[in-house]
Parts: sequence; structure tokens; C-alpha cells
Amino acid sequence: MEFRNLGPTGIRVSAVGLGCNNFGRNVDRETARAVIHKALDLGVTFFDTGDVYGRRGGSETILGEVLGARRKDVVIATKFGRPMDAEGTLQGSSRGYIMVAVEASLRRLKTDVIDVYQSHKPDPKTPIEETLRALDDLVRQGKVRAIGSSHMPAGELREALATSRKHGLAAFSCCEDEYSLLFRGIERDLLPAMVENGLSLLPYYPIASGLLTGKYTRGEALPDGSRFKTVTERDYTGHFLTEANWDKIDALTAFGRQRGLTLLEVAMSWIAAKPQVASVIAGATRPEQVEANVRAAQAPLTAADVAELDRMTA
Repeated sequence: MEFRNLGPTGIRVSAVGLGCNNFGRNVDRETARAVIHKALDLGVTFFDTGDVYGRRGGSETILGEVLGARRKDVVIATKFGRPMDAEGTLQGSSRGYIMVAVEASLRRLKTDVIDVYQSHKPDPKTPIEETLRALDDLVRQGKVRAIGSSHMPAGELREALATSRKHGLAAFSCCEDEYSLLFRGIERDLLPAMVENGLSLLPYYPIASGLLTGKYTRGEALPDGSRFKTVTERDYTGHFLTEANWDKIDALTAFGRQRGLTLLEVAMSWIAAKPQVASVIAGATRPEQVEANVRAAQAPLTAADVAELDRMTA
């Protein structure tokens, strides 16, 4: 397993991480245990979760219970900000809420410190300085090692970084955002802002929620148990299963076949080759998926191959 720096923090993370958003939702505790242990066996040390994952708290709880003594061997990233109750009162990025949310996450994760604490989404009701001062206090208290953002537009990210510099506060070291061969929108504005400031990218949906695994075929019925059939809180079908994406998949499949690579290997090795990527967040519902993702990220792609894939999916 290759290890990389997370922004300017000095924290080292495995080039392939484990996305834990399925735990407590469509992955039960014992299956999650098998997935986590397989990841550890393969050298995965970066585990990405969020307080809202697993029907509000389930993912963090499972991760904390399963890791046990192995907690010291891994880097845990979790998030705050999305609604943690039906009424929508437990959410946001205010100082008051952050201080409540972090204690709840620490308890569920059974740990004294969160390695990477991320704002899950911008909070238009709270000034960014208030959020950063709260996070800075958590870093100074030793409850958080590094902070990051998710779903934050480039302009707001630049404002946050400037605020940290102006007041000498802890600054975002990474951004967690959607990025894959099918969704490269962050390259327009967000990625350049990250490069300018030395931030790392933690890409989620690197295989487009499974669409880049090769298990889906245009015009055929969706497999039972797939996210496109089981998830109801988001329109995955409308987001991913477009004609433009199917055309790209056909081209990517042919590209891989010419080089003796599967579609999964093309997708994972391309994103792992991107210099701003610290750890590719790949979710898994079975142990064998973890192994497939780790192996795929190590597939041989030349610089010319990466450039060709960039052109094909621009």
C-alpha cells in the first residue's frame, strides 16, 4: 500500500481509503466487521465516515466498536453539519452545535481524538470565522488533529483559508468532494483553489457509485441490491445513469480492453494517479470489494494513458 501526506498536516494516509457510509444502513455490524478487517489486512489506514451516516450515528458507532485496539493504527475522518434529528435543529456550523457534535462523534467512535474533522456542507447562517474559531479551539484542545471541508464552493474555500490566515486559526487541509472519470466538475474552480493552497483531495464516488465497476450494462435491468435500487433519499439513477455517461463507459471499457485492464482498474488507477489526491475513498459492502478496489488502484497506467483518459472524459 502506498501512503501519502494529507495536505500540510503531516498526517499520512493510505492511497486507498474505506468509505464507511454504508455501515448501519445497508451493511449490518458483522458484515461491516468483515469489511473493516479486510481493509486493515490490505494496509488500508484511512477510514472515512460522518455523523449522519448509518441513519444518524450508525456508521460511527460500528466503526468505533469494530476497530477496538486497532484505533491507534488508523486515521479516522468524520463530519458534522448535516441534520442529526428529524426536526432539523441539530445541524449547522455554529460554535454551539460544533461543540455538541464533536463530543457525540468522539463517544460513538470510542476515541479521544478525531484525526480529520470536516464540515459536511456550508452553513449560510453562520459566519465562517465563527466556525473556524470553534474548530481551532478543538485542535488546540487536542480533540481534533486536522480540519477539512466538503461540498464547499471554491469562493467560500478561499474565504475560509484567508480567514484562517488573517486570525492565525487552524485551516482546512483537505476537501472531500465527488470526483471520477464521469464527474470532473471540481476541476473548473475547486481543484485549482486547492492546488494554490496546498490542500489534498479526498475524492468520494471514485467509481461513480458502482457504475465504473463494469457490473452494469446499458439497457439491462439493474442488479438487485445495487445502490440504484436500494437508496431512496437521493436520485442516484438520475444523477449517474445518463446517456452521456453510458457513452463514456463504452469508450472507457474499450480503452481498458486494449490494455488488458478492467473498467474498475481504469477508473481507480486514473484517480489514484492525480497528484492532489491523498486517499481515494472507496465504499464497500463486502470484503471482496475492498480487495478489488485496492488492487485496481495499483493497475499500471502510463502518463500518456492518464492524459488520454483526461481527453476522453473532458
